[in-house]
Amino acid sequence: MKHIKLGLKENWKQFTILVIVNAFVGGMIGMERTIFPQFANIEFGVASKTALLSFITAFGITKAFTNYFTGRLANRFGRKNLLLFGWFLAIPIPFLLIYAQSWSWVIFANMLLGVSQGLTWSSTVVMKIDLVGEKDRGFAMGLNEFAGYFALGLIAFLSGYVANRYGVSPYPFYIGIFISVVGFMLTFFWVKDTRLFVHKESVSDTKEHLDNVFLETTFKNKTLSAVTQAGLVSNLNDGMIWGLFPIVLLSLGYNTENIGILTAIYPTIWGIGQLFTGKMSDVYSKKAMLFWGMLLQGVAVLAIPFSESFFQLAVISAILGFGTALVYPTFLATIAQATSPKQRAECIGTFRLWRDLGYAFGAFISGITADMFGVEYAIFLIGGLTVISSLIIKFRMREVRTTAKEFIPVKMLER
Repeated sequence: MKHIKLGLKENWKQFTILVIVNAFVGGMIGMERTIFPQFANIEFGVASKTALLSFITAFGITKAFTNYFTGRLANRFGRKNLLLFGWFLAIPIPFLLIYAQSWSWVIFANMLLGVSQGLTWSSTVVMKIDLVGEKDRGFAMGLNEFAGYFALGLIAFLSGYVANRYGVSPYPFYIGIFISVVGFMLTFFWVKDTRLFVHKESVSDTKEHLDNVFLETTFKNKTLSAVTQAGLVSNLNDGMIWGLFPIVLLSLGYNTENIGILTAIYPTIWGIGQLFTGKMSDVYSKKAMLFWGMLLQGVAVLAIPFSESFFQLAVISAILGFGTALVYPTFLATIAQATSPKQRAECIGTFRLWRDLGYAFGAFISGITADMFGVEYAIFLIGGLTVISSLIIKFRMREVRTTAKEFIPVKMLER
């Protein structure tokens, strides 16, 4: 184990491969991001907002629980094995969507996508954290999330462009076939497992172990639970944006190509922004970044019903993307720094369980509210919840300040 060294510079080759792999992971979601409202209506006659958003609910629930078990099983079976299995499950998804005979096929495909995303994204997150050590953890998470969400935005635009030229099915889903096959091959031939790096870091670690990882992360620990609720709410509004924003744009008369551009701005800014916000979380107050990021998201969501022009909606999408960029790598960096290496995978898995349940809650709540009261009320509800989440960060979370040489335990900060 003497030859193993922690650090981004020391492990840049393997880190770069994992960044590329995570770009392919994000691209699998981008395949659906723009076209699904029209795909549902044209191919299956699905008009109800609740029924339409059921595919996001299915995705969110399966991804959330897979995140949790990926975190728990990572030490037992190895990060690479879980990553490889996630890609194996991704390969049939575009074929299921191309040959779907009913909406239930689509629901099943998105359940499979949720499991695949939980395995692949969680594995790449944990592996990068394993490689870099504490010093560049936020920067590493910024690069990871940048790759995933920039690719998501790029593929969202590309699928919208293809759909506008050739129809919503099957051509956009051919992109998914390419992504899943190449992602599997990259992982199989070039990715290496990182469990030995965990053992290396554990030798000199002095962080207190959590008595119960699930309860501490979810409820008891003020810092971890505040971060976890914010993660849930951030994906709550993302689930709403995923499902209802294209519907809003369709009601305003935008075509598929313009919808593709507007829906791509948000994840693209989200992705590119994390190149900078990830490193910022290593230097500046994590609490402040999380507060302002959640507040910006909430304000942007609340502005959607008051906007109609392409420019206004583009600005809103950009603000929403920047707010999400502030929080996403900061969530993971905070969780990672507040837990010991041996409990890190499980703690991140618990956080990602609740965070990605936000997709399901967001789709379910916004779908029912939209059907009962209208789309505008659903948007106001989700925007209001996001603002409240920022206040929970402000008043409940304790600041965690760490350096590579010194760690202040979270429990001490809470006294």
